[in-house]
Amino acid sequence: MIQRLVLWNIDLTLVDVAKVMRPAYAEAFRKVTGRPLVQLPQLAGRTEPEAFFDALARNGVSLRDDESERLVGPFGAELATALEARKEQLVAEGQLLPGAEQALAAVAQADGVVQSVLTGSSRPNAALKLRAFRLDRYLDMSVGGFAGSDPYPKGALLELTRQRAEEKYRTRFGGTATIYVADSPRDVEAASIAGAKSVAVASGRASSGELRDSGADVVLPDLTAPRALIRAITSPA
Repeated sequence: MIQRLVLWNIDLTLVDVAKVMRPAYAEAFRKVTGRPLVQLPQLAGRTEPEAFFDALARNGVSLRDDESERLVGPFGAELATALEARKEQLVAEGQLLPGAEQALAAVAQADGVVQSVLTGSSRPNAALKLRAFRLDRYLDMSVGGFAGSDPYPKGALLELTRQRAEEKYRTRFGGTATIYVADSPRDVEAASIAGAKSVAVASGRASSGELRDSGADVVLPDLTAPRALIRAITSPA
């Protein structure tokens, strides 16, 4: 019987593909705005639309709010195209973070658990990254949350993702029966907003101390200890 829903962030939790994302991002930005991307936006814990708005500000592209909103869709499409063109580079220049595949495999074998994703990426970009490292085989992508495709902040998207999983699996994943495994304080905040349990991994830009201070229920240094992860997922809040 399915009892728990585990949602994974992707970038800097499972994989690091920043070396490939940067040129893809710059290409998409130039095509949509007609301006070069001189300064990269802040990406940690942000959705693709949030990062795009930050990129506009950091690179001196002054637009009305409605004009900026209209560019989000075209930018997302161009980013997906640019990343697809670089799919062979994802493994060559990116990396699977330590313990990531073993952690997914361990959770997949745990009783009563279903796994999916809650990511700031769009659905096509998320799928591309996961396929590149053969991680998609552990995940039910049909119930995932993709903030680059769904126009919701992560906290609201986590709740929507939970509802999708509840409809498919015909069970409740209320409260801490939903666990979000991610790497940034913003992700911890999203879990808190939705009343989910947050398992924070210090594999990204934030330290263990920063994640603890942000209110994470459990903090792990990395994903190399599957037993610790399983305990974090299955233990009471």
